[in-house]
Amino acid sequence: MRLITIANQKGGCAKTTTVVNFAACLAELNQRVLVIDLDPQSNASQWLGFEESKGGSAEIFKSQQKIEDLVQPSGVAGVDLIPASQELAQIEKLLAGELSVETILKRRIQKMNSENYDFVLIDTPPTLGLLTLNALAAAKELLIPVTTHVMTLSGVAQLINTVSNVREILNPDLSILGFIASRVDMRTRHSQEVLESLTERFGDQVFKAIIRENVRLAEAPSYSESIIEYDKNSMAANDYRALTKEILQRAN
Repeated sequence: MRLITIANQKGGCAKTTTVVNFAACLAELNQRVLVIDLDPQSNASQWLGFEESKGGSAEIFKSQQKIEDLVQPSGVAGVDLIPASQELAQIEKLLAGELSVETILKRRIQKMNSENYDFVLIDTPPTLGLLTLNALAAAKELLIPVTTHVMTLSGVAQLINTVSNVREILNPDLSILGFIASRVDMRTRHSQEVLESLTERFGDQVFKAIIRENVRLAEAPSYSESIIEYDKNSMAANDYRALTKEILQRAN
């Protein structure tokens, strides 16, 4: 079972888009996938067919329920979900005074039957807080989606610093699986320059597969469908398939 957190401290970087469509591409390859949504905005949960509800991933922090008891089938075949809710926004207050709160998720996941899933993908809020720290402490690998905009690079620098601190204090096993260039428009010089800067700085850690701007990808959430379901032959679907293939090859 591979534990992968998808994170970036900057919003609008296609983080949730990556989670949903990477999960769908894995399922298309007959991989068993669990998505844990830790973002109070619940975007991944809604995209995967869930309306706002109580409980869900908040119960990981509030109760001693088994993680397996919180799992729901999503709207994507082969992908299960622990949905988010607004209750997550209150977690830091609820856990004030508790010990080792940054590793609650890690401890709960360790009690899971690792044979149930091939991949566990953890979606995070676009902020560095208790929920994101839990996701980084629990995961073995970190995927970092970045948009090709100059302001994104400053957010990446902050995240790298956070990863260094997490490795030192909470999770020495955390590794950066790679950077995903998302919402790329190669028609613009700015997009090309940012992609070049990212590659110059991080080298082979930047995936060769890029996710290009595509209207079909923007439309898919409105129908609660991954791009694989919404338009399986689209450019965006093929971009995510290429990314998934590269991630699987990189693991080997």
